[in-house]
Amino acid sequence: MDDADTTPVVPDRREWWKEAVVYQIYPRSFNDSDGDGIGDIPGVVEKVDYLDDLGVDCVWLTPVYESPQVDNGYDVSDYRAIDPTYGSMDDWERLLEELHARDIRLIMDLVVNHTSDQHVWFRRSRQGEAEYDDYYIWREAEEGYPNNWEAHFGGPTWTYDEERGEYYLHLFTPEQPDLNWENPRVREEIYDIVSWWLERGIDGFRLDVINLISKAEGLPDGDPDREGLTGSEHFVNGPRMHEYFAELAREGYGDRAGDIVAVGECAHIDPETALDVTGRESDALDMTIFFEHMELDRDDRWDEREWALTDLKAIMARWQDAVAEGAWVPLYHTSHDQPRGLSRFGDPEYRYESATMLATWLHGHRGTPFVYQGEEIGMSNVDFETPASLRDVWARNYWESERDAGAEYADVRADIERFSRDNARTPMQWDGGDHAGFTDGEPWIPVGEDYETVNVAADRESERSVFEYYRELIALRESDDVLVYGDFDLLVPDHEEIYAIHRTLAEADHDLLILCNFGDGTPTFEAPESLDTDDATVVLANREDPAADPAAVELRPYEAAIYRLF
Repeated sequence: MDDADTTPVVPDRREWWKEAVVYQIYPRSFNDSDGDGIGDIPGVVEKVDYLDDLGVDCVWLTPVYESPQVDNGYDVSDYRAIDPTYGSMDDWERLLEELHARDIRLIMDLVVNHTSDQHVWFRRSRQGEAEYDDYYIWREAEEGYPNNWEAHFGGPTWTYDEERGEYYLHLFTPEQPDLNWENPRVREEIYDIVSWWLERGIDGFRLDVINLISKAEGLPDGDPDREGLTGSEHFVNGPRMHEYFAELAREGYGDRAGDIVAVGECAHIDPETALDVTGRESDALDMTIFFEHMELDRDDRWDEREWALTDLKAIMARWQDAVAEGAWVPLYHTSHDQPRGLSRFGDPEYRYESATMLATWLHGHRGTPFVYQGEEIGMSNVDFETPASLRDVWARNYWESERDAGAEYADVRADIERFSRDNARTPMQWDGGDHAGFTDGEPWIPVGEDYETVNVAADRESERSVFEYYRELIALRESDDVLVYGDFDLLVPDHEEIYAIHRTLAEADHDLLILCNFGDGTPTFEAPESLDTDDATVVLANREDPAADPAAVELRPYEAAIYRLF
């Protein structure tokens, strides 16, 4: 790699998406307007004032395109149509108008590594139509599968198609065949879709598993002894990835490239690769979603492992180093693909304290905070008493494979309740009425058992409101550039209970000190001698009467405080 390849982008260049707070909406579970038990776009429109009141700057809407819903919309059958389950294109246009009227931007979730097997492209490809023959990745195999690659949701990455008489590749479910990005016509189709949505007036994309689009030439067998999915060394960050990214920016974004944001979900990404895809090698992505902290408490997908706060610090510090060099990252602890962060990194018994401490911790880093629906009221993981309550295709596949191996549901229930994606997909809890105010019908997935006490209405009336704390934290970030652009310094890296951050910005007249207690003990933070705390003032705290001087302070369970240092 020559010197030109290693020139980083300017890390402190001002951008709207660096200063924003993004709210992720999983529309299927957000708000149901018509009583069919499934959230919809008009339901989101009904709650736009709620988002405005919270103070967020941007909404990330997970897929609402036409889809058979095998993977809840991540199997797209028509990129230019809204699924009738969610409403109409008129409903979507009204949502965009209502958001923009409140200065809230909208980014769409775009899935272009694969489509649904119901997409017209795949139907024509399986029929062998010349124009669509190699829109997907087809292979013959005399014995067994074309290679030994393993799919993300379990099982092989190949399914035999009787109609065509060949195997097709799918890195996820068999109903999600992978597009063949080697075919320039496929890429042109995708760029047209990107341009079409930008012409509708959206403000960017969250690009689903975008670093899987390039596969190794010849699709060779993977090393079965390699850590992770077998074959992933041949389909993660593939050989033509940067070429495709550059072309996407040029042909897809066009003249909107400078004002939109592109958030790339990048599987198995490391900080060096994040630097590469956000400007060092290609520039189609503005920030990359990383997962290292999401793997901290588990081996493989379903096996729990012990973790220590020092491990979390080390992971986040590595990524903060990458941000300092020119990358940018979303800051999150929950998403539609992860269980609730409150249950993983906090304690539902300390709901208010844990929820607000985790928010303070995340917002204390350099990056763009992403708030997942329900996080702002302290929603937590739920119980799945029987397999019938599972909706997550990944969880169902895991249970069925364990069942076929002779296990009882009781043997795997704890794993599923700990890690299932359904934890984050239960309905948003708006009030203590029937079905938590989410729907007048029967919800597509059961409501969390605690909805009568943990809901928006109750939280906003509480003297210690998670929602109100989020409002103050978001407002602080909007008013203080130190939180957005300030340098990051991790203090007491070896402390096993306290997470302490020092943020500095050369042009500011103050520093910020963020203190978070990650447990139910009462540890003492002792400020380094280099830190001047004499004139410190408390900016925000989740406990009454926080210590005025953080030079030496005993933190209460899950306490969090932000100090301004002069």
